[in-house]
Amino acid sequence: MIAPIKSEYTSTHESLELLFHISREIASTLDLTVVLQRVLALSMRTIGAVSGSIIVINDEGKPVESTIIYEDNILDHSTEQIIALLKGGLAGWVVENRQPALILNTNRDDRWLKSSTQTKHGEKAKSALSVPFIARDTLVGVITLSHPVPLFFTNEHLDLVQAIADQAAIAVMNARLYEASQQQAIVMGALAKSASAITASLRVGDVLQQILEQINQVLRVEIVSLALLDSESGTLEYCATTSKEDGIIGLKVDVGQGIIGWVVKHKQGVIIPDVSIDPRFYGEFDKAIGFETRAVACAPIISEGEVIGALQALNPIDGSFDPDALTELAGIGSLAGTAIRHAQLFEDLQAAHQRYRDLYNSSIDAILITDIRGNILEANNQTFGYTGFSKVQLQLKHIGEVHKLDVEALGESLEYIVPNETISYESELRAYNERIIPIEVHVHTVRIEGQNHLQWTFRDITARKELDQLRDDLLSMIYHDLRSPLGNVLSSLDVLESIQSFEHDPTIQSLFEIAVRSTKRIERLTNSLLDINRLEAGQPVTSTEPTRVENIISAAVEAILPIANNKNQEVFVRIQDGIPLADVDENMIQRVLINLLENAVKYTPTESHITVGAARKGHQLCFWVEDTGPGIPAEKRSTIFDKYTRLHGKGGPKGIGLGLAYCRLAVEGHGGRIWVDEATHGGARFAFTLPMAEEEHT
Repeated sequence: MIAPIKSEYTSTHESLELLFHISREIASTLDLTVVLQRVLALSMRTIGAVSGSIIVINDEGKPVESTIIYEDNILDHSTEQIIALLKGGLAGWVVENRQPALILNTNRDDRWLKSSTQTKHGEKAKSALSVPFIARDTLVGVITLSHPVPLFFTNEHLDLVQAIADQAAIAVMNARLYEASQQQAIVMGALAKSASAITASLRVGDVLQQILEQINQVLRVEIVSLALLDSESGTLEYCATTSKEDGIIGLKVDVGQGIIGWVVKHKQGVIIPDVSIDPRFYGEFDKAIGFETRAVACAPIISEGEVIGALQALNPIDGSFDPDALTELAGIGSLAGTAIRHAQLFEDLQAAHQRYRDLYNSSIDAILITDIRGNILEANNQTFGYTGFSKVQLQLKHIGEVHKLDVEALGESLEYIVPNETISYESELRAYNERIIPIEVHVHTVRIEGQNHLQWTFRDITARKELDQLRDDLLSMIYHDLRSPLGNVLSSLDVLESIQSFEHDPTIQSLFEIAVRSTKRIERLTNSLLDINRLEAGQPVTSTEPTRVENIISAAVEAILPIANNKNQEVFVRIQDGIPLADVDENMIQRVLINLLENAVKYTPTESHITVGAARKGHQLCFWVEDTGPGIPAEKRSTIFDKYTRLHGKGGPKGIGLGLAYCRLAVEGHGGRIWVDEATHGGARFAFTLPMAEEEHT
């Protein structure tokens, strides 16, 4: 039995010595358990108590550590016993009221908690006291002391224990904080180790397996499982587990269903010590593998602030989860979210790279990758067979050594190639053994490993060039062979008209006029074909002279009026008053207008109208033809004037795609420009500019 301190030691001087001794004793360690045992033993020895207890509580008032001593023996105790003392005993009253209490006779005070045995057989009266531990206005614990003799303790004892408690409260708080920091360090160390293991791979399967293994090492449970959220279906699907039983992988749970569904829905972790009394428990998991779940720890997997799944740990091997289990599981959940997302993105990127590589190598076109200066870095399989060069040979070349660069389109140092734009042009490939292959080139910037590169696509247009040449040769043959007999036909018709009048027979007169118009149309076509070849060869338009605009337009309208009348179409002429003379080859420009008017008649609906006109525009004359047809899509307006281009393909009106090409060459040969816009009331509006006669400028 501990001898009480004699009353003579309770003088002020000796009390200070005692408190100094106590302060030195408890300040020599930061181990919370040791601090509690020393404070309790010193307190009991100081006032002669036979038994006592100290309970340390957290900020929520829940016990986190405790010690009990009876007759110099440290007793084992359960968490349930400590909770009972805080709920119904003297210690609980002191905690609730934050003030000390002195009980002279425990049988006469309801604040003293009696055991069931003591209640049944009666309990010997005791004396007891209890004092709160308050540090910096924070309640950190409570000390309770008792003696088997009633009236043993006095107010002096209470004051002395209060002084000890005040002295010890800081030590208890420091020890508690130190223990918490140590535990936090352990948790952070475990998380750091987990982070290192989880992020060691970028394969999704490896990452998931590492997550499960780390949880198993930290929490020591029977089964760990991981489920990911399918954002489209809104369900959780189990993707990985440490269980060797079949039936877990692929199991789906709705969000909000079961404990794991609840965690995902509410975005917070939870520990369930006994699932049998929790209504959230969903037993399908157990049924799937023939398992019995007793306790669950579950935490969400979070990536960029969003829940993408959940981790679930079942049945701790030691019987119950540690207080830090949820913190550790939630920490791994946060690490897991980032690791899983990175692994998924990496695999998606790898798949995208593989798809690009497959497309790159299987392309029928030659594709080369260069740096922004044009040095060749890589080429696809088609390029090797196409050029005859090996990979090593190509990588020693500049792109300009492989084909002729279009400096006007690309710039001297390729500076005109900018992101999000593709430059296209025709060129010649310089293949192995000096072979020359006509190609169509497309070049644009691509981003590879954070750096800008250039992707060059070469398309062999040998067949197209041969076809173009064949067309040109065929057309050349046609118009050269047609010119002589066509001239004879025209001469014969002129002679026939001069010696014979058909006015007395309208039918013959009509047939004669059709023959004349058709023959003149063929003549215009052959002349246009001849002009196309001449203008493409760079020959200038030399036979220009001042010409009245009215004469050009009236002749063109007269030529197409019969076919317009057949469709009940009206042709309106709008010529500016006092318009100057044009300095043009009248015949060529008439054919330009006739081509445009014939196209307008083709595409304008029956009983609609066409407008042709001209006006002065600065130092030039502007002509236009406007129809009320379907119009021309904006994306095709830049190519409509190219040779052999047909707007509606094979399904549209007949033609060989040379009419508008002739118009462009003829207008540009005069120093003008031709273009097409949308008409005011729908349809197409073709316009072109021509020079005025010299005297008109003065």
